[in-house]
Formats: sequence, structure tokens, C-alpha cells
Amino acid sequence: MSIRFYKSYTPGTRNRALSVFNDITKTKPEKSLIRKNHRNKGRNNRGIITIRHRGGGHKRCYRLIDFKRNKYGIKGVVTAIEYDPNRNARIALINYLDGEKRYIIQPKNLNVGNSILSGSGSSLDIGNTMPLEEIPLGTIIHNVELIPNKGGQIVRAGGTSAKILAKEGDYVTLRLPSKEIRLIRKECLATLGEVSNNDAFLIQSGKAGRTRWLGKRPTVRGSVMNPCDHPHGGGEGRAPVGRSRPLTPWGKPALGLKTRKRKKLSNSYILRRRS
Repeated sequence: MSIRFYKSYTPGTRNRALSVFNDITKTKPEKSLIRKNHRNKGRNNRGIITIRHRGGGHKRCYRLIDFKRNKYGIKGVVTAIEYDPNRNARIALINYLDGEKRYIIQPKNLNVGNSILSGSGSSLDIGNTMPLEEIPLGTIIHNVELIPNKGGQIVRAGGTSAKILAKEGDYVTLRLPSKEIRLIRKECLATLGEVSNNDAFLIQSGKAGRTRWLGKRPTVRGSVMNPCDHPHGGGEGRAPVGRSRPLTPWGKPALGLKTRKRKKLSNSYILRRRS
């Protein structure tokens, strides 16, 4: 995966940096693995905007991704690497020996023609999935389950990976991409390797229009609004916040206030919080 940096031929190419897509081997998705994808665009069941700055954007088909990796003991072969508009990682099309096809998140260095395997006793090759208790210390993993047999829920973004630090009793200690250190049950499955497309964080749209294609609407600073629209609004000229601390549009503290519940049950599994 690599990034193409554009020269300033036009205003839209100034500061533009996009993916080259030279790792894509198939342009059209597998028909049996796509579903229509109705996006709420920030509205609730009454059509009221509950999340601002969402709307518009290009239509997308949803690709059904196999996060559970429950084809135990059945060998699968990578037949294509594809683009997925719903995530910043690439996806791999897998053909299993029993004839079934599935999409998985593509690990880095898993290429067309390589084979993968899931389940206990699998070899320590990139793309294979197995329980955490069978993976050696120091191994790089992704697509990690939080609850056994529920499917991978964390470490799925482009370029991310977790590391196994220790094993004790029924739990395995992981260091997550956010540098949080957390305990997870040893029966949970994880996939070996790092997620592909590790240059995703370098992408820059270059113009407002491309951001609109992605379904993001403009964000307006509260300080330029009227007092009826935002706590920061009003005043003559460029006025300061005028409050003891920055606030959200609804008057709640912003910028640094911790919102995690103090009695959340999973707090006991977190050994060190993310910084």
C-alpha cells in the first residue's frame, strides 16, 4: 500500500494525498456477499437530526465481512483483494474448499494465492485464526473477540494491531492500538498479523467536495454562532468563550471531560487506561 501526493495543479489537488490502490486485484464485489445499506445520516426514527454533520455522500453497498472466522478446520484460499467503501482496511475474498465464499479483513502481506485456516491447532501463519491461549507471547494480532464466539470487535481499522503481553489463569493480557492494556478471556479468537492499509492515516482529501462524497457535512465553530445557537456564541467581534470552560452546544463540558461510566463492568479488565 502506498500514498500518492499530488502537486498543486488545481485548488483541489493542493494538499491532496490519496491511496494508489495498486494492491487491489478485483474492482467489482462478489454479488452473493453484498447487501443494500440504508444509512440513517444522523436522523432518528422521527427524522430528527440527533448526530450533526452527517448526510449526503455516495451510495454504498455493504460487504458482508466474516468477523467470526468459524469455518474451523476448512482451508481457504485468497482469490482477490478488494476495496471496501465502509472501512479503511482492504478486504480479501476467500474461497473455501467446501465451495463457500467469504470476505475477511485483509492482514498485511496476505496476498492472492495464500491459504488461511481457522480453529484450534492452526499453524502460526499470517491470516490464521485461533484462540488467544494458543498464540505465543509477543505475537502481533488483530480482529480480537471480547466475548467468545461473538466475532472480532476490536483492532479492525487499517494499520492497527495488538500485542500479547502475558497469560495468567483464564485471561490473556493484550496491549491494544490505543496503548491500553487489557485482559481478555483465553477462549476468544484472534487473527495473526497486522491489518492492511497502514498508510490510511496519511490520506488528505484536498478539497471540501471529496469530504462531502464521504457523507460528512460542514462543521461550524460555536464562537461564530449566535447566543441562541451555542454557549460560545454572541459578543462583539472575536469574543472569547465567556464561560469557565469550553462547552458543547447543549451546555455540557467539552474538551477533556471523561464520560466513561465509573461503575462499568469491564473496568476491572483494564489494567492501564489509554493515555
